[in-house]
Amino acid sequence: MALDEAKLNALVGRIVDEFGAIASAPLVLLGDRLGIFRKMAGAGPMDADAVSEATGVRLRYAQEWLNAMAASGYVDYDAKTERFRLSDEAAAILVDEDSPAYMAGGFEVLGSFFHDLDKIQRAFTTGSGLGWHEHHPMLFSGTERFFRPGYNAHLVPEWIPALDGVDARLRKGAHVADVGCGYGASTIVMAKAYPQSEFVGFDYHPKSIEMASRKAAEAGVADRVQFRTAGAKDYPGDGYDMVAFFDCLHDMGDPVGAGRHVRETLASEGAWMIVEPFAGDAVADNLNPVGRVYYAASTMVCTPCSLSQDVGLGLGAQAGERRLRKVAEEAGFGRFRRATQTPFNLVFEARA
Repeated sequence: MALDEAKLNALVGRIVDEFGAIASAPLVLLGDRLGIFRKMAGAGPMDADAVSEATGVRLRYAQEWLNAMAASGYVDYDAKTERFRLSDEAAAILVDEDSPAYMAGGFEVLGSFFHDLDKIQRAFTTGSGLGWHEHHPMLFSGTERFFRPGYNAHLVPEWIPALDGVDARLRKGAHVADVGCGYGASTIVMAKAYPQSEFVGFDYHPKSIEMASRKAAEAGVADRVQFRTAGAKDYPGDGYDMVAFFDCLHDMGDPVGAGRHVRETLASEGAWMIVEPFAGDAVADNLNPVGRVYYAASTMVCTPCSLSQDVGLGLGAQAGERRLRKVAEEAGFGRFRRATQTPFNLVFEARA
């Protein structure tokens, strides 16, 4: 078989880049855990001795870590002074958890993939699923840290106002359910912005509910937020002015059944807010850097999660608007529209 040498060499080069990215990911986690990025942020040029002294990391390890981060382009290096610097832009991505560009939590999520590799391999060969609760805890904490900046940046200023009349209702005082809330990042963001409203977050994972309650207390919103362990098809209560699903509908085994329960628990003029990863309807639409990340996460987390549950529809993280519309329609919703979007999310509004 004759090989196209140019194509082969291009792919080899691509794989070398992949090796570098994958090998650097645990080093980014170390920099995050050990506080190295935080100490370098705003400190200007530092040599290895200064970084070691500031962080308590032994000098030889600090030097090699800095070399690796410079090779990856995460820190700047001046060959004349042999000093390293964390740029303001890098700090916005790796240090400032209030920055909309903060992405350090994503490295935690990626770390969980390797921890769970054997479990996913068994699922691939047996056809079984893997529940969210069966993953490594890095997935839970990393997901909250990764998605929270997007919720901080977009949820109150853009997404909720894009829903018909919902912002005004929340400002006046509304009853809201946040289903699949995880560590409660989205619930807490809404509670801070709408002090006249009451919020309840539901998740089937007890440890996530425990953490969400703790974070609500730390944020000072425990007086208007409750967190309860419950699934999407059986969470309690009714008369909700809004029920929100943030980046979780596609993880559910029976999204149609979940949608039917939403319809039953909504107030007569209530809205179902569905936030999903950005995706086109065709596979070809998603063969891009964002789709690449989402397809990988869907393979390792989202699809196995759905297949572990009743029905096991397996929408996947790149379901697209057409398939999500079908879910809403089969659940009994007569109105469904794309309210707004970002490069990473689609926001839908469904009403009876």
